[in-house]
Amino acid sequence: PPNYLSAPRNRPEGKVLETVGVFEAPKQHGKYETGQLFLHSVFGYRGIVLFPWQARLYDRDVASPVTEKSENAAGHGSKEVKGKTHTYYQVLIDARDCPHISQRSQTEAVTFLANHDDSRALYAIPGLDYVSHEDILPYTSTDQVPIQHELFERFLMYDQTKVPPFVARDTLCAWQEKNHPWLELSDVHRETTENIRVTVIPFYMGMREAQNSHVYWWRYCIRLENLDSEVVQLRERHWRIFSLSGTLETVRGRGVVGREPVLSKEQPAFQYSSHVSLQASSGHMWGTFRFERPDGSHFDVRIPPFSLESNKDEKTPPSGLHW
Repeated sequence: PPNYLSAPRNRPEGKVLETVGVFEAPKQHGKYETGQLFLHSVFGYRGIVLFPWQARLYDRDVASPVTEKSENAAGHGSKEVKGKTHTYYQVLIDARDCPHISQRSQTEAVTFLANHDDSRALYAIPGLDYVSHEDILPYTSTDQVPIQHELFERFLMYDQTKVPPFVARDTLCAWQEKNHPWLELSDVHRETTENIRVTVIPFYMGMREAQNSHVYWWRYCIRLENLDSEVVQLRERHWRIFSLSGTLETVRGRGVVGREPVLSKEQPAFQYSSHVSLQASSGHMWGTFRFERPDGSHFDVRIPPFSLESNKDEKTPPSGLHW
């Protein structure tokens, strides 16, 4: 029999379950198509695939058949890591689920520098996320508008002759092509320390001129996952930011994005995004997160070193949602 997929719905008398679709078998091989409905396996939200990206995954938990390096560019000794191709997807998040995931994740957004005279303007398109192939639990639905998002009907249309029955409109194709440099996910970095896995995805956002100098901007998305059953809480962050101009900056602070998330067996993951700027066209970042155990002891979790590259400067600035 089919496995019916249910999601919580708030009613005056309390929370109930409603059927939203029928589970499909996750794909072990190949990619999901534009229009694939899914549940996020970690955060539980409903979403729909817009298009895939082929990224290079640098997984420091996987041993590479290379010799040890005494010291790497990011300032600590480790093995050289070779990238492996992995599929990620640009997706829309169902707006109805955003309030329910707010404690585990920011409502992910694509941020970009606007193409007009206000050079300090930073814009965000909410409810856009990047998910790994294994994050997707696919399902089908007979609803012609199964996802509530302001861009759903602008980007997708229902076609019952297709599988899945949601196909890209010309506006989605044009938006992807025009904003490709600022949407593209190219590198993913991952490392586990004491059963806490840190995944980092950097995005180049563009360059701005300020006081006769160039300022380069990046966004980075970080997911923290507790692979153990012990409850831990993030207390501090410690960043090292190296710029090609020769500067090395140290940043310390409490928590992340104003939060000190608890990672438990029930809610094992937390995801957030932040931004960094350099007065050079490239650099790299690394650091540690300090976690606290229930007994009050602390331990440091490594943030894998990742490059900040700006090899897309020749492209025009992003156009947002103007067709």
